[in-house]
Amino acid sequence: MKEEDLKGLENKLWEAADKMRGAVPVSSYKFIVLGLIFLKYISDSFEEKYQKLVEEGYGLEEDRDSYMAENIFYVPAKARWEYLNAHSKDANIGQLIDEALEEIEKENPSLKGVLIKQYNSPDYKNVNLGELIDIFTNVKIGNKEAQDKDILGRIYEYFLGQFASNELQKGGEFYTPACLVRTMVECIEPYKGRIYDPACGSGGMFVQSVKFIEKHKGTMQNVAIFGQEKNPTTWKLAKMNLAIRGINNEGLGKFADDTFHNDLHKDLKADFVLANPPFNISDWGQEKLVDDARWKYGIPPKGNANFAWVEHMVSKLSMNGKAAIILANGSLSAGGQEEEIRKNLIETDLVDCILAMPSNLFYTVTIPCSIWILNRNKKQKGKTLFIDARNLGTMVTRKLRELDENDISKIASTYHNFQNDENYEDVAGFCKATTIEEIKENNYVLTPGRYVGTEEQEDDGIPFEEKMKTLTSELAKQFEESHELEDEIRKNLEAIGYGIGGGKYERMV
Repeated sequence: MKEEDLKGLENKLWEAADKMRGAVPVSSYKFIVLGLIFLKYISDSFEEKYQKLVEEGYGLEEDRDSYMAENIFYVPAKARWEYLNAHSKDANIGQLIDEALEEIEKENPSLKGVLIKQYNSPDYKNVNLGELIDIFTNVKIGNKEAQDKDILGRIYEYFLGQFASNELQKGGEFYTPACLVRTMVECIEPYKGRIYDPACGSGGMFVQSVKFIEKHKGTMQNVAIFGQEKNPTTWKLAKMNLAIRGINNEGLGKFADDTFHNDLHKDLKADFVLANPPFNISDWGQEKLVDDARWKYGIPPKGNANFAWVEHMVSKLSMNGKAAIILANGSLSAGGQEEEIRKNLIETDLVDCILAMPSNLFYTVTIPCSIWILNRNKKQKGKTLFIDARNLGTMVTRKLRELDENDISKIASTYHNFQNDENYEDVAGFCKATTIEEIKENNYVLTPGRYVGTEEQEDDGIPFEEKMKTLTSELAKQFEESHELEDEIRKNLEAIGYGIGGGKYERMV
C-alpha cells in the first residue's frame, strides 16, 4: 500500500468513525472504534494462519501451539470477523461483539481483563455498529503484508492522535504526539535493556522505542518493557496498543493504579525511562508520602507533582540509566522546594541536557514544554547541554506544529555530538554546553534561552549610515502616503455628506 493510499484509508476510516460522535459521550466513542480495530486485526492475523494450515493439510484450528509459535492470538469461531460481519445487521450485534471479546480473553491469558466489553451498553444504543463493521470488513490490517507495513499501527496511532485533537484532554492525557516521543527516543537510544514509563498513557513511548530498535536492526528480545497507568480505560488502551504490535504487555501490570501511592515496580532499576507525566498536578497526595524514600533530593511541594515525578523516575534509574522526561516549562525556574530539588539534581551532576521545545506541539494546549535528559553516568562530567529548539517545526494546521525528521535529527545529533565530544560546537541561539558553576551563577535556573543567547545575524555588508538613510527615506514615504490616503478618505466622505466636526467625522446637515 502506497503512502497516499494509506493516508486516504486513514481519512476514510476516521470520517466513518467520527459519525458516531454525537451518539455517545465524547470520552467513550474512541474505545468503540479502537476495540473494533483490535478485533479486526487479531481476526485477520488468525484467519491467514488458519488458511495456511489448511493448505498444508493440517486443518486443525484447535492446534493452539501453531498460533502461539508465531505470536498470533487464538480467535474462536464466533469471535472471528467473518461471523460478526454475517450478523452485522442483527439487532443484538452489540451483545455478539461483547461475547466475542469475552471468548478471546478466555483463550488468550495476556488479554485477560484488557478488552473493553461495552458494545451492548445502553449508552451505545444509537451507534450503528453494523455500519462500522461493514467499513472495516474490506480493510486488511492483520495479515502478513499489512503487518510488514505496520498498517494497523499506523491506523491506531492516527486514530489516537485524532481522538486527542478532538477531545478536551489536558495536554494529551492519553496521547503524546509522536514527534515529541521520537525526539526523546532518538536522544537516549534505548537499544537494549529495561524501558520504563511511570505514566504510560496509551503506550506511545514503548511503541516508538520498538520502532527505533527495528530501524537500527535490533531485536525486541533485547528489551523488557515496564509501565504503569492510573486511568483504567487508558491502561487497557496501552495493553491493546502493545498487543497488536507483538510487544509483551505483562510489564504494564495486572491492573491500573496510582504510581505514587502503589508503585507496581518497586524493585525495578531501569536502563531507560521515557515519560510525559501530567503537568502541574496539585492534588497528588503529598501529605501521605512526606517520608518516602524516593525523595532523596528534597520533598516535592504539596501543590505541584512535577518534581515528585522527576524524583520517582531518578529512583528507578540503574547505575548507567538515562531518562527523557517531558515537563512544564515552569519546572525550569520555579522557586521554593522545587528550586531546592533542581539544585540538588544539578549538583549531583544528573542533568545531562535540557531541551526547550516549541509551542503548539500538543493537540489541545498551545503551551511549550521542555525535555529533561537525566543521566546517571554522564560522558561530559560537570557539564549540561542546553538546546533551544523553539524555532523548529512546521505548523501543519492553524493550531498544530510538528517536528519533521530533519528537526529531530538536528536535535539528536547535537546531543550526541556533545556527549561524544565530537564535532560539537556552541551555536548562538540554539545550543550551549555549560558548566555546573555557570548554572550556579544563574541561581540554578535551567531555561535554555538564558544560556544559548540570541542567534547571530549575518552581516549583509551594508554600512550603518546607508541603512539609516534608507530607513529614514522609507518612513518619510510612508508618512506622506498616509496623509495622501487621509486626504482621499476626507474627499470621499465629504462627497456623501460627511465632514469633520469636533475632531471626528459627523453627518453634515
